[in-house]
Amino acid sequence: MIVRLGYVAMSMEVKNASPSKTMTATAFGKLGDREAAIRKLERIAAENLHNTLRLLRHNRAHDIHVYRFSSKLIPLIGHELLEGWDPFPALREGFAEIGQYVRQHHMRVSFHPDHFTVLSTPRLEVLGKSIADLERHVAMLEAMGLGTEAMCNIHVGGTYGDKAKAGERFVKNFGKLRPEVRRRMTLENDDKTFTALETLELAERVRAPLVLDIHHHEVNPGSESAAELWPRIQATWAGRGGAVEAAGADRGDAGGRPETAERAAASGAFAEAEAGAGAARGAVAVAAPPRSGEAQPAEDVAGLPRGSGGLPPKIHVSSPKSEKDPRSHADYVEAGPLLAFLREIAPSTPRLDVMIEAKMKDGALARLMDDLRQQADVTPLDQASFELKA
Repeated sequence: MIVRLGYVAMSMEVKNASPSKTMTATAFGKLGDREAAIRKLERIAAENLHNTLRLLRHNRAHDIHVYRFSSKLIPLIGHELLEGWDPFPALREGFAEIGQYVRQHHMRVSFHPDHFTVLSTPRLEVLGKSIADLERHVAMLEAMGLGTEAMCNIHVGGTYGDKAKAGERFVKNFGKLRPEVRRRMTLENDDKTFTALETLELAERVRAPLVLDIHHHEVNPGSESAAELWPRIQATWAGRGGAVEAAGADRGDAGGRPETAERAAASGAFAEAEAGAGAARGAVAVAAPPRSGEAQPAEDVAGLPRGSGGLPPKIHVSSPKSEKDPRSHADYVEAGPLLAFLREIAPSTPRLDVMIEAKMKDGALARLMDDLRQQADVTPLDQASFELKA
């Protein structure tokens, strides 16, 4: 089994490279000139995009093929103070440059919208904001010119006193997402409410891949072990991301440019809640994918060997901060629990990507690789990938 390691958003090695710089709503409101304040927001966003590109270059230098973008690339986007703001024209070049670098170096990238983005909510206002947030994340991926191999990971959400009804609401509301958004969604089990099995059952119903978080499974287990669930989890990834897709291809617009009217539209009861979000998402210019006449690299999207059949499954790994606080993430990742799980699934899993959710970010990745090198059944392939003998 070939395993690639990745990390989330920030680097502990690259200095002054935050991709999440922001301005508070209070500070924005105090600026008397609204247009000047918006231009300042756009400058901050442009700096976040520049720092993201710096991080991607750092990743390439250290053979890191898997990376999660910060969800805070554009400060205050979606806030009521910024109603009607379309930041994408000013940021077109920055997004396109990131997308070109990702494609050129065959990286697997993703987003993980914040915890307040929930589709199980019974409140229409919260649901409308959640849909708008998912639309904005997809708009950023489309602005990068990335196909559906670049995905957004979400949790099911709260139970609101009735887990069964919450699950049914999730399925219903997931179906109200535009097809272009649904195709980019993955689901993840959480650490308090929906177990891995419960999330898997919902993922199968909405036909979304499941990202198994093995730490969450330890603190919020069901009756089945992670290894017992793995064949079904692996099946949710079948055929995902097997070829480069133009971000505009599914919409039938030859120019590859999402239509503003389509983005502003919402399904049924959510039209009013979505109306204010349409302008914030705006029309996005999409960078072109590789043309058919160009020489084809040995690797397909996300660094996979050409003809490998699609994206490998992805899991999340972290370690408990302490016995008193088992749900919080530690600075580093203990190799033992991860290896125990990998050894169980290796005979049936040719490839796997692992997202490290540790406080020390890429520093935790480097230490984990050092620990893994000590194992007799582990063969390092580069600085962030290894082969585990089945």
